[in-house]
Amino acid sequence: MKIVKKTHEMKTLSAKIKSEGQSIGLVPTMGFLHEGHLTLVRASLKKAGVTVVSIFINPFQFEPGEDFNVYPRDLVQDSSKLKSEGVDYLFAPSVQEMYPNGYKTYVEVHELQERMCGLSRPGHFRGVCTAVLKLFNIVKPDKAFFGQKDAQQAAILKRMVKDLNLDIEVNILPIVRSADGLALSSRNAYLKGESRTAALVLSESLKAAEQEIDMGEREPNVLIKKMKKLILSKPQARVDYIEIVDRESLIPLENLAGHVLIAIAVYFGKVRLIDNVIIKIKE
Repeated sequence: MKIVKKTHEMKTLSAKIKSEGQSIGLVPTMGFLHEGHLTLVRASLKKAGVTVVSIFINPFQFEPGEDFNVYPRDLVQDSSKLKSEGVDYLFAPSVQEMYPNGYKTYVEVHELQERMCGLSRPGHFRGVCTAVLKLFNIVKPDKAFFGQKDAQQAAILKRMVKDLNLDIEVNILPIVRSADGLALSSRNAYLKGESRTAALVLSESLKAAEQEIDMGEREPNVLIKKMKKLILSKPQARVDYIEIVDRESLIPLENLAGHVLIAIAVYFGKVRLIDNVIIKIKE
């Protein structure tokens, strides 16, 4: 596996790969890799000729006072994991490399970015879209791989690719969970003691909502009220949002129909975690 840190070098390598007729799969990450990331890597290795994994902790997707400076980092361990998986290239640019002095250009997907996580993290998705589009332009992937845990991000990036006529196949893979049901996340490393146990209420509340729907409940507000009560039964928990929306438009639903996204964001102390489930409503 070759580690690349300069954008011009990555662009040159990508051009060479394309000239040889090989497809490129890109897995964008912020590092501190876990099994969820590695699932995306394996999908790329299976579907693309050459796999590039990017590790870039993007300052523009952190709000003031968030955890950019302390976000977990371990490039040595990450490199070892990727090498073991058989990744071809690790692209690990610096902030200065991605955003040189005088940088002024940003990408936004209006409406979709202003809901859910976008309400409590107003600049987050502008940062995500800007970084991902830059990675697309540098790496020139044919396929890109993202996780369903970041459901709003997935919807926004799919819309960006469609609206900007990008010739990239966006693959969204299912959430990977630990044995006890907690969705894997780099931020899980922040959870200590009782907070780790309390965080299981995320998946428990989603399962409870699924069961209610299976029994015929179709009123979003009833589901949200029950989920909130369950989550707040944990003293450590503080609800940011519970939303039941259309999975593509992210517009809140008045009646459940089609493919429904139930998404939640909850603080456990200072640690903010997200989770979700997509349910196909039976007619």
